[in-house]
Amino acid sequence: MQVIEAGLAAKGKKFAIVVARFNSFIVESLLEGALDTLKRVGDVAEQDITVVRIPGAFELPLAVQKVAASGKYDGIIALGAVIRGGTPHFEYVAGECVKGIAQVSMQYSTPVAFGVLTVESIEQAIERAGTKMGNKGGEAAMSALEMVNVLAQL
Repeated sequence: MQVIEAGLAAKGKKFAIVVARFNSFIVESLLEGALDTLKRVGDVAEQDITVVRIPGAFELPLAVQKVAASGKYDGIIALGAVIRGGTPHFEYVAGECVKGIAQVSMQYSTPVAFGVLTVESIEQAIERAGTKMGNKGGEAAMSALEMVNVLAQL
């Protein structure tokens, strides 16, 4: 039996982090977590990381697609926060964001880590951006690191 699995060190690999500015008070903590993980755990040099800032989560799929199409990056991390409100807006934005990002990953065979919070409340967002529930930006970076290394073996 052959088992393919990989570690997290990705020295020399290039990563793009696409960051939605909407709900920036949460998303900036996700970005800090992703950057820390790439550098500390993945041994990724600062010059091998590009941060792309965009308006919001709805725009993430298009920006991620453009980044993937460039062929410059081994892995992409999408970061954002969609917090439920009193209208159906949440479902539209969250659903299109998830669907679009998944489509890009498959289309370009490039790992796109999903670090977009889709939560019911601001409190849940805060918990997932570095307090009780950890930092989902850091977790997305871990996923990107591992997937880049696994795909390199396939």
